[in-house]
Amino acid sequence: MGVEPGRFPCFPRRCAVWLGADGGVDPGGVGAAVRTWTTEALAGEGPVALRGALEVEATARGVLPHRLPAAARAQVSDGFCALAEAQPSGVRLAFRTEATVVELDVVPFPGAPAGDADASALADPAGADPAAGAFGPAGPCAGVYDLVVDGRLTARLAAPIGGADGVVAVRFDGLSGREQDVEIWLPHAAIVELVALRADAPLRPPRAAGAPPPRWVHHGSSISQGAGAAGPTGAWPAVAARLAGADLVNLGLSGNALLDPFTARAIRDTPADLISVKVGINIVALDAFRLRTLGPALHGFLDTVREGHPTAPLLVVSPLHAPVVERVPGPMYPDPDAPGPGISFRGFGDPAEVASGALTLTTIRRELGRVVAQRAETDRNLYYLDGLALYGERDFAELPLPDQLHPDDATQRRIGERFARLAFGPGGPFDTASTGAGAASGRGVAPRRG
Repeated sequence: MGVEPGRFPCFPRRCAVWLGADGGVDPGGVGAAVRTWTTEALAGEGPVALRGALEVEATARGVLPHRLPAAARAQVSDGFCALAEAQPSGVRLAFRTEATVVELDVVPFPGAPAGDADASALADPAGADPAAGAFGPAGPCAGVYDLVVDGRLTARLAAPIGGADGVVAVRFDGLSGREQDVEIWLPHAAIVELVALRADAPLRPPRAAGAPPPRWVHHGSSISQGAGAAGPTGAWPAVAARLAGADLVNLGLSGNALLDPFTARAIRDTPADLISVKVGINIVALDAFRLRTLGPALHGFLDTVREGHPTAPLLVVSPLHAPVVERVPGPMYPDPDAPGPGISFRGFGDPAEVASGALTLTTIRRELGRVVAQRAETDRNLYYLDGLALYGERDFAELPLPDQLHPDDATQRRIGERFARLAFGPGGPFDTASTGAGAASGRGVAPRRG
């Protein structure tokens, strides 16, 4: 589309007039005088910005956001990775309007995660169930959408599957009618085709006040994608980005934080001011490496990223605490002997093999720290954050992982708040207000907290 990745403007405007009490159909359900609605067909140029996607694919009815570019997708042989990258975690529509009602037409794809069939069930963010599963509440669903107005989360909606030709209207009403900056955060765990955006007032480009916020590109696992979060702004990278005022591109890929070269190239080729890579849990879960191969794989990944971003602050984050694989290697599978209800994971490797190179979370943290310390001798903008500082043993005692692997909504928020403080706070590696961001962290090793 001729614009920089991660912040695509969308979409040509057309205006339509529906007649309410005068005999026509008002899509807002207001039977009153003639109302003029603005509709954005979501394909092309226009005032609405689509942020957080690396690429958009034109479809017969609209566009499909992607979090990996076509060149990377062509090298994906795993269906689960293809599913994860098409789930638009961190992707949001941004615009300015004086509307009181906004509707987004979407087509949910088969395989969308379970969710509440009642479209109003999550209208109040405080009423969302934080323990409703790894990717949302149970039942057929077109995904969970968050409405952010002037920087504040004001509504959350679990949209039902259905509608003519599979099109679902995600409707937010009760907006103030004054000029306001609006973001609609798309589902973090459902694939949706975007068809049209409709409002009862004109839509204008989002406000540009001062210097643009720093663009933060983050790569991680399902935890980074938002597993366990009640809505898309509840994924911990979204929590941290909103607290820090950063422009997030979330490349959290469920089950696929595996140091894949195509992911490294995607990061290399994406404009970024700040970069973080959080790896470890998927490596154990798939038993993907041995100690001999993990270090070189990390070196290669970081080398590729540095080809496109030679001086950007680059933060390597090690795994959160997960007792079942702290000292037991992978692979990880659901535990058939777990008491239930629900799935519970555990490691099925042999601890005796750790001596010959099998990986646990403990050995992975040690190796990541070693590689970063070695490279930091010549790369003064490379940093390391121990994942235990984000979620450690004491956190597990207070907020245990429901399935021994994924956090719940409250834990996602805690992780995001801590990351915002440790990475974006004074002296942190992403403290862009300081001269030489992160200089106070010495060799880039953030403090550890159990």
